[in-house]
This record gives sequence, C-alpha cells and structure tokens, in this order.
Amino acid sequence: MKVLGISPLDKDSTVAIVEDGNILFAAGEERFSRTKQQSGFPRLALEAALADTGLTMDDIDQVCYPFLTWQNEQKLFSKNLEDEKAFIKAFQPEDLGPQIKEALTRVPDRNQPIHGLEHPNAIMEKGFLHSSYYSMAGAQKLASNNAALKASRQWGEAATESFQHWEKDLTAGLAAAGWTGPVKRMDHHLSHAANSFLCSGFERALCVTLDGYGSGLAGSVSEARDGKIHRLHGLPFPNSLGTLYEHVTSSLGFKPSRHEGKIVGLASYGDPSILGDILLSRIEQTPGDFRIYEANNVYFSRYLASKFPKIDVAAAYQYVLEKVATNYIRHWVEKTGIDTIVLSGGVTANVKLNQRIFEIEGVNHIFVYPNMGDGGCGTGAALYHSWPGGVKPSITSAYMGPEYSEAQIRKALDAEGLAYERPEHLAAEVAKLIHGGEVVARFDGRMEYGPRALGNRSIMYHAREPEVNQWLNKRLGRTEFMPFAPVTLYEAREKCYHNIRGAEHAAEFMTITFDCTEFMRESCPAAVHVDGTARPQLIRREVNPGYYDILTEYEKLSGIPSLINTSFNMHEEPIVNSPEDAVRAFLQGALDYLAIGPFLVRHPNPAH
Repeated sequence: MKVLGISPLDKDSTVAIVEDGNILFAAGEERFSRTKQQSGFPRLALEAALADTGLTMDDIDQVCYPFLTWQNEQKLFSKNLEDEKAFIKAFQPEDLGPQIKEALTRVPDRNQPIHGLEHPNAIMEKGFLHSSYYSMAGAQKLASNNAALKASRQWGEAATESFQHWEKDLTAGLAAAGWTGPVKRMDHHLSHAANSFLCSGFERALCVTLDGYGSGLAGSVSEARDGKIHRLHGLPFPNSLGTLYEHVTSSLGFKPSRHEGKIVGLASYGDPSILGDILLSRIEQTPGDFRIYEANNVYFSRYLASKFPKIDVAAAYQYVLEKVATNYIRHWVEKTGIDTIVLSGGVTANVKLNQRIFEIEGVNHIFVYPNMGDGGCGTGAALYHSWPGGVKPSITSAYMGPEYSEAQIRKALDAEGLAYERPEHLAAEVAKLIHGGEVVARFDGRMEYGPRALGNRSIMYHAREPEVNQWLNKRLGRTEFMPFAPVTLYEAREKCYHNIRGAEHAAEFMTITFDCTEFMRESCPAAVHVDGTARPQLIRREVNPGYYDILTEYEKLSGIPSLINTSFNMHEEPIVNSPEDAVRAFLQGALDYLAIGPFLVRHPNPAH
C-alpha cells in the first residue's frame, strides 16, 4: 500500500511517500523553495517525491494528514482552555516579590567573556514602559491572570483561523496535484508516536511525545508493542513544555520554533539555581502528569529576562524542562516496567533533555526519531496507515531526499566556471586537506531528511582548535553559543563518549548529547561544549561509505576518530539540496574546498 503523508502546513511543510511501512522518499519544502521552515502546500517537494519514486498520484492509495478537521481541533482545545480557567483560579502561586528580590542577590559578578554576548551578565535591556508592563502583566497576580487568559483566548482564535486556512490550502494543493480522493486525518500525537516507534526496530517501547500543540494535547505517553500503539496518558494543552520553551526563546530575543537550540547552548553558561525554583513553583507536578500555571503568558518570561542575565534565564528554563519532563516520564517507566524509550515531538529536538531522559533509572535503550518536529509527522501518519503489522528493523539512515547525477553536478560546476578534478582516492585527499587545516564542504548521495546534516550535505573541519567556533561561524554568517557537533567513527564511540551503550543508534542521527571522555576533551576541544558534553553523529561504513572513509583516512593521519560536522548552508538558509545550492553556498561561505559527488573543487578565491 502506497501512502502519501503530508506534514502540517503551518511550518516546515514536508512530503513523505511510504510503501508498506518503508519510507521511499521524504523531504521538506524548504529545501526546494530555499525559505527556511517553509509553510503552505509542499508543491515542489511533492513533485520531487513523485519524480524520485517514479510514481504518479494515480499510484497513491491514500493521503494522510496529521491533524484532525478544524472543527474537531477547535472542539478539543476549546474544552482545554475552559479547564485552564478553573486551574488558574484555583492555583495559589507563591508571592513573587520576595522570591525575585532574593534571587537578584544571588547573581554573581562575571567577567569571563561569552562569544555572542556583549557581556556575560547581559540582560534584555528594555525601556521603562516595557519593563513596567512586563512586571505588571507577568508578575502581579490579577493582571498576570488576565494576561494569561487573554493570551489563551487569542491563541484559540488564531488557531481556529490557522486550521481553516491550511485546510483550504491542503484541499486546493492536492486537487492541483490531481488527487480527488478523501484525506485520512489523524491525531497529531499518534503520528509522532508512530514515527518514533515504527522506525525504532524495537518490539516493545514507551513512546513519549512532547511538543507545542497537537489535537488537544501538548504531549503523550503510549505503550507500543508489535507495531501497535496504545495511549496511556495525554498532556492537555496548554500545559506545554514546547510553549514554555518558545516563550523563553522569544523573551531572550530569538525566533521561537527556530532558535531553541541557542537557548540550550546558552543555558550551559548560566546558573539554574538562581531562578529554577521560582519557575518550578509555577508548575503543579503530580505522578505521571503536570499543569503549568499561566501557560500562555509570555510576559512572565519577559519579566525575568528584563531583570536577570540571559544565561541564568536560559539555564533555569532548561533545568525546569529537564526536571518536569524526566519526572513525568519516570513515573510511566516505573508503572509499566518498560526500559526502552522512543521520542518524538518538537521538544525532543532538545538534545540535552534527551540525555537526561536516557539517564532515568530503569531506561536502558533510547531512540529519537530523526525528524522529531512537525516536519516528521507526515512520515508518522503514512507509516501508521501503511504498516503491514509486526516489527521491522530500525531505519538505518535519514538519507531519504533527492539524489543528483554526475551530469547534474558537472552542469552546476561548469555554470560557475569552476575548475574541478576527479581524484582517484577522494576520501584520502579530503582527509589530507582537513588534517592540514582546510574547510571542506561535502555534497554527495541522497539529501538528509530532518533538521540535521548527517554527512551528505555537511561542512567538515578538524576539531583540534576551539577557536574554530568563532571564525567558521563568522565565515558562515552564524552566531552560535554551541560548539560544532562531531561525527565519530562508530567503532570509537566508547573511546569518545561515556554511557553510550543503549543509545548508539540514536547517536547515528545526532539526536542526543553525551558526557565526553578525557580523550575526546583533549583531542577535539572544538566539538566539546562548556559543560563537557557533545552531540555526536556516529557513522558506520555500511550506512555511508564515502563519508566513513574520509573519517578513517583522517584517523590514520591524526590518530583522532572524530571531525566537526556542521550543516552545509549559509546563515538562516535551509541546508543545501541541489548541486546549484551547494556551489552557491560554497562560494558565498568562502569555504576552502568542495567535495561534490566524485569531484573536488578548490575555492577560486581562498579565504586564507
């Protein structure tokens, strides 16, 4: 059975074609339109999917969409927002005034510079009017209750409008593509649970989903066995860890739904104890459940951001995310006795949280779906509805996008008048260049599906010098608080990372952090964060021989089995898709070399 899965259209719209539980093709519209997190009907991705698989819309048996009709979604969240009113009314928050006063006395003097911040204790400087409003709407009970309820009401109105808009867009887009049949709609969190479980290869697992909003929920826990998924618990929206984290992202001056990763990086520099307990006191935790007080009130995090260093605000929110999520999950691990966790949903893009979940007592195995955000829901829906039953082996890679021929690559190079050679031993040549301090971009094979570049659309450099974080980010037009992530030979995993057993497969997709060994810290300082962790991609030869061979050749020269792997794109652009994209980003980023297909290209105007 061939099923077309289309992810939610409100952001990062994505197409997947799945046959009998096997993903034939999956890619996001952003890679074709070149607009990051492209919304709207994924026309270009659908054309590419059909061309790549050799199918037409007549060959498709079913189309799935991972949201219910707008009326059903509205019915679910309207009830939740009514329930929230009663919760806010009944909740007795602690008096914020003395808490904040006391917390301010614990902010240390700091002078150690943090790259990307004008000062280590920088706060979100706001004018008098803004600050006054934040302290009223964020911190004074009556005003903040009203602000929270108003925000929830506005969210509901906007969500209804959004669901109606995208429903029309979906119907029109499918009709234009030649689909006249019905669309199979699906509970949003079930699509998240399905992609993580059905791709994990596990016979039995606890599926945990955490995100902003989906079909009335902000999270769920399900017991999955033999290809079947049974929900044990749903977290009613607006008790959303996704929304909580979006609030702090925007309050610290970044883009919600896009820059959450920067908050994770920033958090490692701060002290979570300064604000952690204040935040926790606003969350009612009960065994296997929780409620967030004034969940939709963004002014609370803005109030904190206007008074405390950014790093301490980030640290508190990261700490609370980890604490609340692990308490929630721990209960269900103990209750079911299941030692295997599979994760999906936008919140599980938080690699540090995933490490904490893996560290829960009784958890021995973990898998995180590589496209954990809403862009992955199309595959989840299509997998669920085409599943033949039983258990299949886990997916081995995320290389599910388009591939380009040698002729197409030549054409792109010739169009820019670039000189290129075809080395007999490309891997050895590239390894030698990297060892000598050159930055090499790699474009080869099928494009990665999901937010991570996993070798086929990557920029590589050696990890021996920590300064690379500054100068390479500058060259690529990025500002980051995170170090670059490493790619590491699968065989060297225990030499480089502590407690990786049971999470090796998750680490093949760069979805979880680990504490680094002394060897890793000494030999690859550029890939180790200030807190001693790294977010590796483990690579096996059978998954990607060309990429693996570069690393093996580099190890021969240096004795180090890891390299930096960062996504091949310019700042705020999607990862490159086509040879033309690759050539343009290569020239713009002033990278030293481009290994594209079997060819090696030297930059015509080297950066150094």
